[in-house]
Amino acid sequence: MRPFSAVATADHPFLAAGAALLLSATIFVVDAFTPLGMAVAVLYVLVVLIATKFCDRQKLIAVAVGCGLLTLLAFAVSHGTDFESTAFARCLISLAAIGITTLLVLQNKAAEQSLREQANLLDVTHDAIIVRDRDDIIRYWNSGAAQLYGWTAEEAHGRRSHELLKVVFPLPLASIKDVLDATGKWEGEVTHSKRDGSTVVVASRWSLQRDARGEAMVVLETNNDVSQQRRAEDGLRQAQANLAHVNRVSTLGEMTASIAHEVSQPIAAIVASSGAASRWLAAGNMDEVKQSLARISRDGHRASDVIGRIRAMAMKLPPRQDRVHINEAIREVLMLARGEADRAGADVRLDLAPNLPAVAADRVQIQQVLLNLVVNAFEAMSAGDRTPRELVVSSRSNGDGLVEVSVRDNGPGFTDEQLERVFDAFYTTKSNGIGMGLAICKSIIEAHEGRLWAEKNVPRGAVFQFTLPSIDANSAGRTQ
Repeated sequence: MRPFSAVATADHPFLAAGAALLLSATIFVVDAFTPLGMAVAVLYVLVVLIATKFCDRQKLIAVAVGCGLLTLLAFAVSHGTDFESTAFARCLISLAAIGITTLLVLQNKAAEQSLREQANLLDVTHDAIIVRDRDDIIRYWNSGAAQLYGWTAEEAHGRRSHELLKVVFPLPLASIKDVLDATGKWEGEVTHSKRDGSTVVVASRWSLQRDARGEAMVVLETNNDVSQQRRAEDGLRQAQANLAHVNRVSTLGEMTASIAHEVSQPIAAIVASSGAASRWLAAGNMDEVKQSLARISRDGHRASDVIGRIRAMAMKLPPRQDRVHINEAIREVLMLARGEADRAGADVRLDLAPNLPAVAADRVQIQQVLLNLVVNAFEAMSAGDRTPRELVVSSRSNGDGLVEVSVRDNGPGFTDEQLERVFDAFYTTKSNGIGMGLAICKSIIEAHEGRLWAEKNVPRGAVFQFTLPSIDANSAGRTQ
């Protein structure tokens, strides 16, 4: 329920004006025609305050001037020109009170107008803007918030924001409040519930407002709906995953001869060992039989490992975050591509730093990147006439919480123009290529918050390098 003054000014301005006129007349009569020994004209301050509710700046100044003239007129009626009396001092005090009150009222009206204009600007913005106190009670709710969440300002005012919106935070609320108190701001993505029960993901920005003593007063919260953007990003990631799967299958198809060679070797060894076991068994030499059976078991596991790696590369699985030791991933890929190295007549040398930190990555996708880079290097060296051909795969920690991998060949390398476009989609230097392999590799590495780039090798060839953040670096980034 609004107080009387608000009712009078908002709904009955003429009633307020009449009350101000009646009060002015009463003060004038008492001041001019009664022998009270007090500054009765000070009561004109009430007239100015009443007029504030329904007068603009110019009219308010006119009311104040009128009150001042009435004060002087009342002094002249009751005291004439006795300027050395205490009555004249009371007159001056009244004029000062009227002037000071008018000045303060004008300043207050200017501040109110400025705040009103700012509030109007906040109300017309499409962003949802919420002002809440330190107890999370909603004090302001703009039209953008009403449109986004479904509650009107009247319904939201006085409610607890986190309870009303059923907020799901990316971090514990206590941690967020610690950051807000320390820095005065916080931003991140949160999930809110609407009035109809549906959820919306918003980019939320909080700003803590303090008073002159530095005490926390209110939090200004600005929320921007990013649900459609997140759905589009999810769709893009799914499309990239599908394309990456097609690229993996295509690469494996190109390596059919090498894969057949890798599988046939342990199978042939198994056949030979089984024949030898039969002969030793017929001869009664059980020690040799045991050794043959051990070789059969070893080669069987070897064939199973090769098939398992091929199957993992060919399967269509959603991206996942595993604890990946990059050196192990490199060795597995080179085992799979050993036939390609033999066909290219290339020596493979490893320069792997020991005790590297693990990376949080999708193991299959990272191995896809490695396989693409290695196979491309073998193909590049096969196209040239230079011997000997050498591939060097190295790993190291660069000191910034990143694990760095490089694939270095001594093939024909790139021209400056080719180096600038090597990661462009549909750009290829191979006669039978489609130009998507390196573009997909780049998107995979960047999706893992890493970087992939190419350089010229010295004195000849190309170097492809990529970095991935270690698990320790990712954990440190999340806690900051």
